[in-house]
Amino acid sequence: MANTIDQAFIKQFETEVHMAYQRMGSKLRNTVRSTNVTGSTARFQVIGKGTANTKSRNGNVTPMELAHTNVEVTMADYYAPEYIDKLDELKININERQAVAQSAAAALGRKTDEILTTALDAGANSTQIHDTGSALAKADLLSLFETVGNADMPEDGQRFLAMSPAGFADLYNITEFASSDFVGDQNLPFAGGITMKEFLGFKIFSTSAVAGGKNFAYHTNAVGLGINSDVQTEVNYVAEKVSHLATSMMSMGAVVIDDDGVYEVLDNN
Repeated sequence: MANTIDQAFIKQFETEVHMAYQRMGSKLRNTVRSTNVTGSTARFQVIGKGTANTKSRNGNVTPMELAHTNVEVTMADYYAPEYIDKLDELKININERQAVAQSAAAALGRKTDEILTTALDAGANSTQIHDTGSALAKADLLSLFETVGNADMPEDGQRFLAMSPAGFADLYNITEFASSDFVGDQNLPFAGGITMKEFLGFKIFSTSAVAGGKNFAYHTNAVGLGINSDVQTEVNYVAEKVSHLATSMMSMGAVVIDDDGVYEVLDNN
C-alpha cells in the first residue's frame, strides 16, 4: 500500500465534513448577513436613516447628514476533534470516518446556531412581543407584523422568525397558519427540506437552538456573522494512539447590527 494513502483519507474526510455541515448543520447561518474576516474582530458598518426634503428654485439642497456608526464582534475558535483507531476500523461494520465527519459537522452546526442565538438574545430590541404566560396567538403575530412595520423593517423576503419546536407546533392552533387555504405550497420556501412556512411576510421555522420561551424575529441584514475561518478539517496520525486524530474547526463571531431589526417573541414554551 502506498505511503501516501492517508492523503486520500484526509481529502475524503474533509469533503464529508463540509457536505454534512451544509446539509444538516446550522439552520440560522444562511438567514443572516455574513462576512469573511481577516484579523481577530469583525466590524459591521451602520448608516443611519436619511430624510428627503425640498429646495427652492436655484436654492441649495440640504444634505441628509447620514450618521455613520459601526458594531464590532470578536472572533472565537471552536473545535470538534475525535480519534479514529486504526485497528477498530477493521472490527466494525459501519463507516467510522463518515460517522465522525457527520458528528463533527453537526456539532459545529449547533455551535454556529448557539453563537447566533446568543447574539440575538444580547442585542434584541427592548420592545418584546407577547409574554411567557401563554402560547402565541394570531393577535401576537399581527402585533409583531405591526411592530416591525413601524420600525421600517424591509419587506423584501428576508424577514425570519426562529422558533422553538414547541412554539412552532403551537402555531398550528392558528387556522390561518395551519390551513393550506391560507398558506399553500407557494408559501413553503423549502418544501421537502427543512420545516419552514411563510406567513405575514416572515419565513417561520423551528430549531432546537431556540428555547426558554424566547423566539427571535429578525431581518437578515440586522444580524452579522463574522467568519474568521469557515469549517475546515485536518487529519493527523498519532503514533502513540495508533489512531488518526480528525479535528474539524471554525472561528466565528456574531452581533446584532441594528436592534430595530431584531425582536424577541415570547411564549410559554
